[in-house]
Amino acid sequence: MKKSASCFLAALVAVGMMSTAASADVKKGQKAYLKTCKNCHGSGTKGAAMHTQDEWDDLFANGAAKIIKAHANDKSAAYFNGDLFKSQAQDLRDFLFEYGSDSGNVPSCG
Repeated sequence: MKKSASCFLAALVAVGMMSTAASADVKKGQKAYLKTCKNCHGSGTKGAAMHTQDEWDDLFANGAAKIIKAHANDKSAAYFNGDLFKSQAQDLRDFLFEYGSDSGNVPSCG
């Protein structure tokens, strides 16, 4: 019984590690933010604090439809409608969520 429980726990830990590795990357999101969002929204600390974590989830839901709509009439519209944003959206969401105004976290740089 102990051996099967140990195997189960080891498998659970392994699956947990794989799912974490497969998720988006907060650091990549921070880099994307600094390249594409900082000019209009300020530092990463200021930009991420514009919304709570739940609000960031809502803004990035449904393929980030609300973020895209919010930027439809500004100079960044091409970015938000392009493939680069589609490839970076999950990383950006994870960065902004990680440092949302109610998270208690502060990015180290930017």
